[in-house]
Amino acid sequence: MLKIGQKAPDFKLVDTEKKEITLEHFKGKNLVMFFFPMAWTGVCTKEVCAVQEDYTSYANLNAEVVGVSVDTLFALKRFGEDNKITYPLLSDFNKEAIKAFDIIHHDFAFGYKDVAKRATFIIDKRKFFATPKFFRI
Repeated sequence: MLKIGQKAPDFKLVDTEKKEITLEHFKGKNLVMFFFPMAWTGVCTKEVCAVQEDYTSYANLNAEVVGVSVDTLFALKRFGEDNKITYPLLSDFNKEAIKAFDIIHHDFAFGYKDVAKRATFIIDKRKFFATPKFFRI
């Protein structure tokens, strides 16, 4: 299980513009990385849109935000367009990040297996897990 103060695992994911994104991409920045099970599901759509509505709050805290799911980059691109999402959505189609972050939902709904659990990680500039207090919320 991941702990506060532990170094965040590196990741290599693809964004909706087909660019490879790693933890190193956020060097010197705070990162809010939230995982959601699947695009277009009710709760996930509300969550992704709620982050979009409050996006300036994250920017004011000098934090980048990314959303991650196991959907393909093509599905995430359309999902982002449909919901007017301006922050990056990253595809973990090969499920490497959900394994590294230890958040695999083995039995989701309707027989779907091995999707991301709903989870949010705050990673500070030094690439360590931080608490919300780090952002003085």
